[in-house]
Amino acid sequence: MIVHRDERWIAIDKPAGLLSVPGRGPDKQDCAWSRLRSLHPEALVVHRLDQPTSGLLLFARTPEAQRQAGQWFETRQVGKRYQALVWGRPTAEGGLIDLPLAADWPNRPRQQVDLQHGRPSQTRWGRQAGPCPAGCTRLWLEPLSGRAHQLRVHLLALGHPIVGDALYDPARPAERLMLHAERLQLPGLTLECPCPF
Repeated sequence: MIVHRDERWIAIDKPAGLLSVPGRGPDKQDCAWSRLRSLHPEALVVHRLDQPTSGLLLFARTPEAQRQAGQWFETRQVGKRYQALVWGRPTAEGGLIDLPLAADWPNRPRQQVDLQHGRPSQTRWGRQAGPCPAGCTRLWLEPLSGRAHQLRVHLLALGHPIVGDALYDPARPAERLMLHAERLQLPGLTLECPCPF
């Protein structure tokens, strides 16, 4: 589970299906943060991954490191790279998805493209080598902003929803959401976690 540990940071490989932080209600208290704190009580939340997403999740070991990480995320000094399996085959080799996103309030927690009121959101993407089931394409994804469900909604808008996305593509179930956070780059530190699918 722990993939990196030093005096400032702990990074884990969060499994798909596990919350990053506690949710509302007694049935949503089991999460990556509470499990890590049983070993490292000092661990502080830096960022989150959606419950169905697997991969690199970073925690700080001191309040100072947590504040520093917050500044890095806010000023876009953190590079994030994901792998995904999507339905279909995009006609382009890659590109930039530049579509503003906003909450779909009547259907929370869903998000949506909202050209009038959405917040600016950008995702770079390209085809990725690796095993791929028939009818699917493997992609790398680099979010340039950090909106809720950004990668999932951007790929849906592209016409190629992520395989196993029960929220945005419920008609095609799979064993899990095929989205994995494989690389995290901070100033002075690069972390990697192999894709499990």
